[in-house]
Amino acid sequence: MLSQLKEIKIWLESQKDSLCYLCLFIILVGIVLRLVQYFSNRSLWGDESYLALNLVNRSYFELLQPLDYNQAAPPGFLWIEKLAIQLFGNNEYSMRLFPLIAGIIALIAFYQFGKWAVSAIALPIALALFAFLKYPTYYSTEVKQYSSDLMVALLLCLLLIPLYDQIISKRRSLLLGLLGICAIWFSHPAIFVLAGLELAHLGTIPAKNRKAILINRLPVYLLWAVGFGSLYFLTLARAMKNEFLQTAWGGEYPDSVFNVIWLLDSLGRVFYRPLGFFGKTDGIAIAAFIIGCITFWRKKRDKFLILIAPIAVTLVAAYFHKYPFRSRLILFLVPFFLLIIAEGTAYLLSQVNQRRNYVAIAGVVMACLLLFPPLLNSGKLLVHPHTVHEIRPVIEYIKTHQKPGDGLYIDSGILPFEYYAPKYGYSKSDYVPGYNNFLNLATFSVQDWENFKRQSSHLRDKQRVWFLFSGDRIDETLVKPNLDRIGQRVDVFRQPGAFTYLYELKGGVR
Repeated sequence: MLSQLKEIKIWLESQKDSLCYLCLFIILVGIVLRLVQYFSNRSLWGDESYLALNLVNRSYFELLQPLDYNQAAPPGFLWIEKLAIQLFGNNEYSMRLFPLIAGIIALIAFYQFGKWAVSAIALPIALALFAFLKYPTYYSTEVKQYSSDLMVALLLCLLLIPLYDQIISKRRSLLLGLLGICAIWFSHPAIFVLAGLELAHLGTIPAKNRKAILINRLPVYLLWAVGFGSLYFLTLARAMKNEFLQTAWGGEYPDSVFNVIWLLDSLGRVFYRPLGFFGKTDGIAIAAFIIGCITFWRKKRDKFLILIAPIAVTLVAAYFHKYPFRSRLILFLVPFFLLIIAEGTAYLLSQVNQRRNYVAIAGVVMACLLLFPPLLNSGKLLVHPHTVHEIRPVIEYIKTHQKPGDGLYIDSGILPFEYYAPKYGYSKSDYVPGYNNFLNLATFSVQDWENFKRQSSHLRDKQRVWFLFSGDRIDETLVKPNLDRIGQRVDVFRQPGAFTYLYELKGGVR
């Protein structure tokens, strides 16, 4: 086996063109995965429908105001989404088009960034992880800004890194400043990438050139500051006053700048989400990341500082309670983590000629354990694209089978239903939203239902009612017994994350 490893290493080092073709094949498969997910056309789920209602019901100017339904998104992203709806219609394909394009551009940009950052052996490992891991793929077809955050971060790297030690002209300074403003208005965390890259650049250029380059860059930094300041006062300041968002993310911040436990926990969580290493593989990914950090520090310190700087700046923002270092909000940091992980794995593989063959074998095992699960999941995705809450086919079923005089009760998922309602001819008077999900509660009582029904003009005289449920918090084992107490089941239809029951009610309340 050791001799085979040596032969493979020698062959890989001599086949740069073959590695290039391998990377292009990975990119092609990654694009196919994203297209398959896009054309599966899953229903809009909660968060997507909340943003979609804002996009459909507001003008371009009104999208600068605090969004309804506790949403927050950068104006550039919202305007592109609004334009897509106007050009291609109010549908899922239109709203997911820009995230899809951003996801494909990010895949190509990651390849270009990786060629600069890591070794030839590490590049296909990093690219395969980026192409096949769950969350970079999934968010490429989500009506949210996270895919474009990822794209913007990578494009900024490709834009700024080649210029880090150059004295640029006034014309280029203006262009760089304007591009930075565009990035800030299209992606909230773009400011962390800009700040991180520039701090890393100033720290890595020779001391004798630092002052000249800093002075040369001041007009660019000023334009970026103006862009961020205008965004902050027009949109961010008001969004940050949203009590729901503050409550939702408030517990994710450290309680002190000396809270090292929070730091370690936050970094550890990254490998589960948004990176997408599940089960024991997150521990393997953490080990590869640590090895990668050591490898970069010893051999490519300047590149390591550039890769780690956006992560560090985002952590500082979290310590100041300005940006949560959690989950999908830090999807834009995924490329920096993956490149370090891939370099750590490649370092182990490279030890086959260094009389450390056991280390090379460990590298092979590590690479297989890191790559096999996402490859397997990607294969499944080609056959069964990811779904969340498939409320649309449930609404279609109700509309097809609903008889005149049937009532419609939306116990949960009211906002996704309100997005789809006009498409199926439902007006506000054709359904009634539930109250506090009380059909899903263990404390449900028939009297509660009778009181609710008596107060509802829509349900008061109905003998047959369709009950629609959608979301993660619905426990069907609680719902069905509660419904059985108020009537006789006539029909049921289920889809992933959503279902409906039709009941003939016992003795209508007059």
